[in-house]
Amino acid sequence: RDTMRSHLKALLAHAIEKTAKGEELNTTELPAVLLEPPKQREFGDLSSNVAMLWAKSAKKAPRLLAEAILKNIEDPDGILARKEIARPGFLNFAFAPKFYFQLLRDIDAGKNSQLDIGHGEKVQVEFASVNPTGPLHVGHGRVAVIGDVLARLHEATGFIVEREYYVNDAGNQMENLGLSLYARYLQAFGERVEFPEGGYPGEYVNEIAAEVKARDGDRYLRGDKDLSVRFFRQYGGDALLNIIRSQLDQFGIRFDCYFSEKAMRERGEVAQSMERLRELGLLYSQDGAQWYRSTQFGDDKDRTVIKSDGELTYFAADIAYHRNKFERKFAKLINVWGADHHGYVPRLKAAMQGLGYDAERLQVVLVQMVQLTRGGEPVRMGKRTGEVVSLEEVLDEVGRDAARFFFLTRKSDSHLDFDLELAKKQSSDNPVFYVQYAHARVASIFEQAAKQGIALGAHHSVQVERLELAEELELVRQMSQFNEVLEESVRELEPHRMAFYLLEFAGEFHRYYNRHRVVSEDTELSRARLLLLENVQMTIRRGLEILGVAAPDKMANRAEAEAAPS
Repeated sequence: RDTMRSHLKALLAHAIEKTAKGEELNTTELPAVLLEPPKQREFGDLSSNVAMLWAKSAKKAPRLLAEAILKNIEDPDGILARKEIARPGFLNFAFAPKFYFQLLRDIDAGKNSQLDIGHGEKVQVEFASVNPTGPLHVGHGRVAVIGDVLARLHEATGFIVEREYYVNDAGNQMENLGLSLYARYLQAFGERVEFPEGGYPGEYVNEIAAEVKARDGDRYLRGDKDLSVRFFRQYGGDALLNIIRSQLDQFGIRFDCYFSEKAMRERGEVAQSMERLRELGLLYSQDGAQWYRSTQFGDDKDRTVIKSDGELTYFAADIAYHRNKFERKFAKLINVWGADHHGYVPRLKAAMQGLGYDAERLQVVLVQMVQLTRGGEPVRMGKRTGEVVSLEEVLDEVGRDAARFFFLTRKSDSHLDFDLELAKKQSSDNPVFYVQYAHARVASIFEQAAKQGIALGAHHSVQVERLELAEELELVRQMSQFNEVLEESVRELEPHRMAFYLLEFAGEFHRYYNRHRVVSEDTELSRARLLLLENVQMTIRRGLEILGVAAPDKMANRAEAEAAPS
């Protein structure tokens, strides 16, 4: 990719080779070329500490090495406007306007629009796998968005992605759901029954029980209790999974596969996995229970897989599930879990290692809690769940775009304060409004240009060299970084990077817009600025699409009317 970083890296690598030969340095190892933007913008576009990294093995002072490297940089096209040394040996570089103009032409020609680091490799992202015992709450929403955007990021970089939802439809929590529904059903007929300990008290349980009453009447009133609870367990699980699917659909999230734990158990996969571990000598008996030797693979203690009463642990089912995943031959398995699963990661990786799989292929992203606030005051109680606020309530109040963007305004492993009032504000304080407004502003500028009879016309004839302002070159510089942000987001599994990038980029655009007229009497300058802004808009739209957020051409609000386009 012809970005600043790749251009400069090539120039530096060549200069380092020349320096190693010319200075007759007693080293065969050449240093890696690392480039980062300097902390202060006035120091240039990119900075390298390569001279300091090299100093020890080259047995030469960093500054002397830096001077030698600078002397050996060949720049026949004159793309560097400035190259300087800063103490104690940093190399700082600033690019010439002609390089920015070529970058803009490349971006405009679509040379920046494709990034293929996946090369068609298969990746699975498993996320939002909530037990079907209640509707999604706001914390589940954050996990769902982070998983969905990770999938979108991988798709945007050349991977084939499969999104999977693990349906935890076996075990005690499903039994408790069946008992809860059965109790509410009996109560709906006026029966005096005690609500089960550990049951689900939310209003949604009453609603499902009422559905059954309306459909089947008193059919389960006098029948066998165990058979009735089994029915309610199945019916409730299916009904809640449908509610969850509907909520995710409303949130713009789809899955390729819903994987049932119950079906996996019925296929005998858990028993087969335990048998395999037994064959490998990795299970042992103690106090009537079966234990997995996870300490052999770096875990802090061995883990129970079969309890003394013969019941399987959740861990046993997870081992079988992940064995199934590995057998599906994905190059990478990404799990997006709540932060409360932190201690679970080492034991699961230890189990995969024991089964002979490459545990590094399994990557787990942990997502911290969400604190809902309203004007700074905590909001805790939900209407339907009896406890926390449901995702549906948040979506009804702030909408899909604001909810999705807000969930990405912090790193996934950081706590998030989600202010409902801020998410509804139509002002620059609201991050999603701020970014979407940048996209809409460009659309309104083009409308204004059309009214004044100024058209962009053939792109190749636009005099991009008229873009002389530092702010214009800065917009090009930031646009050129889009693919780097994309690649880093995939490599680090950090979807918040794209949201941060869009906020910074939108800010740069808004500042430019507020200081300079885009459409003026100078037709050629107007055309150059329109070309620049068309690509600004395209970059914002591309980023918002990856986040699953709309890129509107109009914002229905007072601010749009008050700020007439230039």
